[in-house]
Amino acid sequence: MSGMAGRHELPKAELHVHLEGSVTPDLMRELAPAVSAEEIRGRFGFRSFAGFLECYKWVVEHLRCPEDYALVARRLLASLAQQHVCYAEITLSAGVVLWKKQEFAPIYDALQPEAAASAVAVRWNLDAIRHFGAEQAMQVAELAAERVGKGVVSFGIGGDEVRGPAEWFTQVYKFAKASGLRLTAHAGETAGPESVWAALRLGAERIGHGIRAVDDPALVQHLRGHNIPLEVCISSNVATGAVESLRAHPVRRLYDAGVPIVLNTDDPGLFNTTLEREYDLAGREFGFSETELAQIVENGFRYAFAPVDAPA
Repeated sequence: MSGMAGRHELPKAELHVHLEGSVTPDLMRELAPAVSAEEIRGRFGFRSFAGFLECYKWVVEHLRCPEDYALVARRLLASLAQQHVCYAEITLSAGVVLWKKQEFAPIYDALQPEAAASAVAVRWNLDAIRHFGAEQAMQVAELAAERVGKGVVSFGIGGDEVRGPAEWFTQVYKFAKASGLRLTAHAGETAGPESVWAALRLGAERIGHGIRAVDDPALVQHLRGHNIPLEVCISSNVATGAVESLRAHPVRRLYDAGVPIVLNTDDPGLFNTTLEREYDLAGREFGFSETELAQIVENGFRYAFAPVDAPA
């Protein structure tokens, strides 16, 4: 069996995947049949982080009812199962649901049967949008706290790091932790190492992206010494311009420096990727050996927020 084929068949965990960002252009045609293929291609053709946010916003505006969310989940879970993903922590942008003035409970209640019917063990991460402010983030944390033990395992913040500094969310994170939620945060994606430090001061146990940590040797040492993993999303960082090019991505340098990493897709529909492709990129473009890739696969289970053992 070839290395790639063997790697693809390994049971895997996906720890950083956004439900809404899993919408592909084809699924978009189903959700919005009145929208032309040309417009969809144009929307999905972004080349910057700002363009990505605009596309993401446009996609979520077409998720108009609980049934739409359920359909997206069904398709994502089928794709994950096909890739031998047996455990997934799926981020649901509750902050966007509130921004759209939709009721959260019916949407969540529509997602749970999809998760229960899947071969993938699913836990949910409820995500607040940094640049929407602390008040709305607390509302998201309260929604997450109400569902501890009912599928939700963690709380985090995403969105624009620059327009939503971590310091706004100190009390929100204290509340989330006291409520029994695990903590993550997007940081060090488009902002520098200080953004990662700020997320760590909030209590984040994992860092979404975190690639700019490579610019601060003290931060690299801290992540390594405290066993704090980065949720690395290679294709995402290239597509949004967070790195200049694929070759410039620091995944190899971070790994070689001893920083724990997990490979993820982030928004697989928007970035036209899969978890299998991310592992293939790591092997082909960055020289990760099959042994190293197997270790990273194991990291997906080791750093999961719910107790889960890597299948033998």
